[in-house]
Amino acid sequence: MIALIQRVSYSSVVIDGREVGKTDKGFMILLGVEQGDTKEDADKLIKKIPVLRIFEDENGKMNLSCLDIDGEILVVSQFTLCADCSHGRRPSFTSSAPPDTANALYLYLVEGLRRSGIKKVDTGEFGADMKVSLLNDGPVTIILNSKEI
Repeated sequence: MIALIQRVSYSSVVIDGREVGKTDKGFMILLGVEQGDTKEDADKLIKKIPVLRIFEDENGKMNLSCLDIDGEILVVSQFTLCADCSHGRRPSFTSSAPPDTANALYLYLVEGLRRSGIKKVDTGEFGADMKVSLLNDGPVTIILNSKEI
């Protein structure tokens, strides 16, 4: 499971002209679910994301977590994070989990983040054509792979 985490001042997702999710200061997470990913992979990310210390403290050091700053999270499904670009010019997405599995694990991760103490966790809509906006703060962008943590 791959989570691309961006520290944001705000983020939002719009579907068919309707805003379906938004956050103020916190994380905008693009989530890719790969074949073979399980709830254990999601649990690793659920444990790590809320306490990832990438917000600045009073000394300008990245010492504070999303929980510490009372931040918010927007999670958007993103199967293209699983792209294999090693051959040719067209990415292959064969390593992406099937939609039913991917959606179930996506929803599991979202619910886990909600239970973690984060004050607000919003989402996009799995499989929809979404327009995502954000103001990356820093910029700070971190990639977490559940197989590596």
